[in-house]
Amino acid sequence: MPQTGLVTSRVVVTPNFAILPPEGMPESVLPGWEATAARILAAPAMGANFAYYQLDLQPKGGAAQALDEDLEAFFYVENGEVTLGVNGVEHTLSAGGFAYLSPGSTFKLAAKQPSRLQWVKKVYEPIEGKRPADVVGNERDVKGEPFLEIAELKLKRLLPEDVAYDMAMNIFTFPPGFSLPMIETHVMEHGLVMLEGQGLYYLGDAWREVKAGDFIWMGPYCPQSFYATSSSAARYIYYKNVNRDVEL
Repeated sequence: MPQTGLVTSRVVVTPNFAILPPEGMPESVLPGWEATAARILAAPAMGANFAYYQLDLQPKGGAAQALDEDLEAFFYVENGEVTLGVNGVEHTLSAGGFAYLSPGSTFKLAAKQPSRLQWVKKVYEPIEGKRPADVVGNERDVKGEPFLEIAELKLKRLLPEDVAYDMAMNIFTFPPGFSLPMIETHVMEHGLVMLEGQGLYYLGDAWREVKAGDFIWMGPYCPQSFYATSSSAARYIYYKNVNRDVEL
């Protein structure tokens, strides 16, 4: 049946933040990726200083690539199961699995079954005498820590808290009715995917509805906060740049 009338969306794109609901994200084809539907959620064209992808792989779909010497990457498996070779070492990642690839790494990724992954890439900012190591794990093995001594707010840090790393990937869990205790404003930017539940996200100057599957980009100094409104826990995974001084 042909489409008639106006359509609406919760999508918002501004110079310092964006909300992209899943129904408005068209598929892209990425060179070198087989049997993979890619969606580019954040890129420099948006204003971000990183790239964030959603990858939907069919069985045996994937890629074998070498990162540029100044690029680092992170994979997170939302669902399904994949094999991931990182610099010649093979791993099996199921739901909740993740891998950090140090700058210039090679990888070979193949799906064992239909699988959805998130993929983050950014330019690594070197620091004298330090170099990050590859990290592979599963979020189920990462202990959640209370956020700002609020026992109900659980924060999982997937990467080491080490100055060698210039990026963080964290998972935040909010019980129904709980919120961040302040509106944050900081120099770090975020790329965030709502994994479960729903809530209200404060972005810029207003509270806005967000749901599982939404992607949010927050640029530097974008005022931000979150309040969980669903009847079950709300969870999201997010990227931020860390551990570096301002470039002048």
